[in-house]
Amino acid sequence: PSPLPAEVGAVWAAMRTEVLGGQFLDIVNEVSGDETVESAYRVMEFKTAAYTVARPLELGARMAGAPDTLIAELRSVGHDLGIAFQLRDDLLGVFGDPERTGKPSGDDLVEGKRTALIALGLQRATDRDPTLATALRGLLGRALDDDEVARARALLTDVGAVDEIEHRITGLHASAVATLTAAQIGAGIRADLIAMADRITHRES
Repeated sequence: PSPLPAEVGAVWAAMRTEVLGGQFLDIVNEVSGDETVESAYRVMEFKTAAYTVARPLELGARMAGAPDTLIAELRSVGHDLGIAFQLRDDLLGVFGDPERTGKPSGDDLVEGKRTALIALGLQRATDRDPTLATALRGLLGRALDDDEVARARALLTDVGAVDEIEHRITGLHASAVATLTAAQIGAGIRADLIAMADRITHRES
């Protein structure tokens, strides 16, 4: 078989570096107790968006000999969908049905993860009433019964964090679809990629 183009190896190496960097940032945030929304998104940029969608799309495009303009468009699509994928995962980590996700109810709450959803919830709760943020923190990082999971879900919903994350997912999906619609690609490929965008943003597991 013919050797892969040098550009493919460079993309693979970049993806590996991004994943390692994202994992490092994730650990740093956990150790430092960083609860900011900005930090949660920074981890997503490196740890999830790159290797989940953006870089795989770029790898496929480069192996197919796509022009640089199309590669840039696909990278943009991949970034949007990679972030949307993780945001949906954040929602499922709190509100997901265990029968569908295969994870315990409120898994991210129990693990105390400062996901974008939880970081945003803490920020919104602090802005509204610091006692709400204290209550939410008290429901993170420990075993929870069903009533406590329900209370955490209600807090995240009441302060507007859930709606804001859903709105962000919708916007990212729309951006990706708009880019795909304008891209110079075959109709069948476009339809497949838009279907992928739908699955990523509307999944239940």
